[in-house]
Amino acid sequence: MINYQKLIFHLEQHARKNIHPEYSFQKEDFPFIVRLAAYFLNDEEKCKELNIDLNKGILLTGPIGIGKTTWFRLMQTIMVKEQKFYYTTCRDISFEFIRDGYQTINKYSKGIPYNFPMKNICFDDLGTENNIKYFGNECNVMAEIILSRYDIFINHDIKTHITTNLSASEIEKYYTERVRSRLRQMMNVLSVPADRKDKRI
Repeated sequence: MINYQKLIFHLEQHARKNIHPEYSFQKEDFPFIVRLAAYFLNDEEKCKELNIDLNKGILLTGPIGIGKTTWFRLMQTIMVKEQKFYYTTCRDISFEFIRDGYQTINKYSKGIPYNFPMKNICFDDLGTENNIKYFGNECNVMAEIILSRYDIFINHDIKTHITTNLSASEIEKYYTERVRSRLRQMMNVLSVPADRKDKRI
């Protein structure tokens, strides 16, 4: 059985050593850290208790500056092999799209043409990218990637993780109702309350 109190202490010490010497979790962070840790450690009993589906990805939503990105990066230090994921930011993907065009969408869904295998991916900061024009054609790159990854989730059990500052209604506004529906089907939603304060202030 995993001792989650000790695990939280371990993660905090790792963060202090590798991220910032004064890094610390707040008490309000604990339920989210435990949920993420249980998921990435494939703790079936704990996930069942917390109503987390190990067959789905994670959608972590919450206000700016509470540590969502750091939490995911810390999970990479403890996760089991089956849960390994590739990490990238939505802004970086938008820059890739400007450079490489529609091949970028294939890269993050079908894995072509870059010999980039279909794999679990964490897309960080959904909503920070903009609709991009490529040779005059505007494209909502992340909407297209999410819809494509829904298909590989259904057909190949490949997971997608996302962090975002957007609310559910904002996701629907920026990415369409269809994308919001797909996200609900393919991810466990962890929502940090909107009144949480920015830790960086």
